[in-house]
Amino acid sequence: MVAMLTRTALLGLAGLTSFAFTGPGGPPSPLEWGTGPLTVDALPRITYVAHRGGAREVVENSMSGLTAAYQRGTAQVLDFDTRVLRDGTVVVMHDATLDRTTYTHGAVRNLNLRQWRGVRLRPKNTLPAGRHPERPPTAAEVLDRFGGRIVLTMEAKDPKSVGTLAAMIRARGLTRSAFVNSNDPEVARRVHRLGLLSQLWRSAAQMRTDRPERWASFVDVLDVDYKARDADLVRAVKSGVPLVWAHTVLTDAQRDRALALGCEGIVTDAPGRLAARSSTQRGARP
Repeated sequence: MVAMLTRTALLGLAGLTSFAFTGPGGPPSPLEWGTGPLTVDALPRITYVAHRGGAREVVENSMSGLTAAYQRGTAQVLDFDTRVLRDGTVVVMHDATLDRTTYTHGAVRNLNLRQWRGVRLRPKNTLPAGRHPERPPTAAEVLDRFGGRIVLTMEAKDPKSVGTLAAMIRARGLTRSAFVNSNDPEVARRVHRLGLLSQLWRSAAQMRTDRPERWASFVDVLDVDYKARDADLVRAVKSGVPLVWAHTVLTDAQRDRALALGCEGIVTDAPGRLAARSSTQRGARP
């Protein structure tokens, strides 16, 4: 069935309109965005990123959680983490082990794809009731479902997976629609050399000695810890890196401070609440 295009104004976000694409009563349906996929050039001046799909509001790194964040429309970027199984399959998972987020135990890297399909995510008790265990997705499944419909960012927890991720992104025509994230500047450099959009995250402790201007030629997004000192955040903003986002923001005060210091994006576990209540967003970047 032809996808329905619904145009929903974000609550409290003056001058910004979000597009939500849904099939009748179901998940996002296949669609076309003009003559090609949605790219980073369509991001608003202030961007909201649903961290792990919005881990305070949904089951983190789950297909249902990413779908909920996408359909809500308050985030313009979906974030997820990737790891590699022993057979080389890239899957969506933050931790190196299954212990915290699933009903299973052991190292992610010890599983093959057949075994992965038997894993079930365990919803946190703090989430609304009625959540059902579901299989964690593969990276390919997330790219196939959301690629080109919304900007994506994926953290390569296993640096060796960068080449595989690059091939997956290029094969789907998403080189301007997906960031590959890492904490390692050398991994970010490799991502850039592979023709992808690179994202580099840094902790508050790292930012005390970082010289981010050194990364301006190969980092597309500098993803900074909101807990960093004011001077360190300002230095990041003035580094020459095209975009600076703050992570992982949970409160209005944290968001407002990061934006006041010049950050252009908010990476948050609560995009449904923070983005809807924001009064700082003022339309698309020129």
